[in-house]
Amino acid sequence: MEISVMRSLRTSWRASCRTVALAAAVSAAVGLAACSSTPKDDPNSQANLQKLYEEAKEDMISGSYDRAIKTLERIEGRAAGTTLGQQAQLDLAWANYKSGERVQAVAVLDRFIKLNPSSAALDYALYMKGLVNFNDDLGLFGRIARQDISERDQQAARDSMQAFKQLVEQFPDSKYAPDARTRIDYITNSLAAYEVHVARYYYNRGAYLAAANRAQAALLEFQYAPALEEALYLMVRSYDKLGLTQLRDDSERVLKQSFPDSAYLSGNLRKDKPWWQLW
Repeated sequence: MEISVMRSLRTSWRASCRTVALAAAVSAAVGLAACSSTPKDDPNSQANLQKLYEEAKEDMISGSYDRAIKTLERIEGRAAGTTLGQQAQLDLAWANYKSGERVQAVAVLDRFIKLNPSSAALDYALYMKGLVNFNDDLGLFGRIARQDISERDQQAARDSMQAFKQLVEQFPDSKYAPDARTRIDYITNSLAAYEVHVARYYYNRGAYLAAANRAQAALLEFQYAPALEEALYLMVRSYDKLGLTQLRDDSERVLKQSFPDSAYLSGNLRKDKPWWQLW
């Protein structure tokens, strides 16, 4: 009887010990989980990420773009796939652009466009990409030399136009679409003027065939740009120098039909301001 009682007591004590140990373990685990999930200590918590974002916005407002870039890069990595992460990417692109890092800004926008094809802000990303590549500022030395926008390398202009065209085609009703269309017309005129500038360069150096070909290329690609008047004139002069009378006469006929009051026909040429110059 005593032996049976003793065995029962030992079994009950062992079970009680196991229960106490399990309860202690659970309590410790809950305590650790509570500590680890405290927003103040979790760098990836919504509260901390929002605080970082507010700091980055303040830096951008004050013009401290380098510091804002570092903060926004941290947010982009920690908040990937969230609305906040998307906003951080867009602000990161803008901060890079404002700090003079155009290539980095475009890279961030390309990453946003690729990773967020269904984002509600996709039209804005395309618009910003167009703006980043769209630069009509000649700079100090360009102004001193009266450099024409069309005389510079046009790859950035073509990239800008491609982004604006994608915006207009995918989001024709976007609030950014009207301005994008205006900029497309501006860039088209600039690219046409660039081709004519190159054609003029060839003509002035006696490369008449190259001049005629470049002017013709401008005529085919940009059918309504103001620079096409001079393109036709260069074709007339170049074909005349080459002795290609039929092509010369054809080009002159098109010039007369398209621009009946052209100064190139009357010989009363004068150096006007470029079409793009508003001052």
